Amino acid sequence: MYNVLLAGVGGQGTVLASRLIAAAALAHGETAHTAETIGMAQRGGSVVSHVRIGEGAHSPLIPHGTADVLIGFEPAEAVRALPYLKAGGTAVVCTAAVKPVTDALNDSGYEAGTMLGFLKKQKIRLVTVDGDAIVAACGTAKALNIALLGAAAAAGVLGVTAEELQGAVEGLNPRFREANLKALALGAASV
Repeated sequence: MYNVLLAGVGGQGTVLASRLIAAAALAHGETAHTAETIGMAQRGGSVVSHVRIGEGAHSPLIPHGTADVLIGFEPAEAVRALPYLKAGGTAVVCTAAVKPVTDALNDSGYEAGTMLGFLKKQKIRLVTVDGDAIVAACGTAKALNIALLGAAAAAGVLGVTAEELQGAVEGLNPRFREANLKALALGAASV
């Protein structure tokens, strides 16, 4: 069994990314379960998606301390979801911060660097992805989720390969196919 936890904020495509992992696993003949826990706000609230691949998953929710990989769409959300990651697990984290509404209103000084520094001190494998550069190269922020999947697949920690993901990505809206495939390749190349 393989456990993948995705953590981000509403609007980043966390749920879609979890569905793509599951679709790639199913296409490969594996069993896959997914579930989401979504914060109060549709845009800007915490979103955590659980993906369990393989036999032995009796529930779609990943217990604390058992995720093989954590994909953090945003540094603070990666820190918030860290208790799910098993000791020695891998965190694939986007370096770009999405400032919460509370920081925008109060200017509390939230910086991604502080969160990334905390993650570097943990007993985990940390893979960082320059999401801003990939988004600029793809021309759309909506491709960040696909880039993070590409990075996790290239790091060998996703439970599915980049090629299996490509098949799932090709099934998305044809209008965004080129940008999504480019994001998948750029994410993989960033590792």
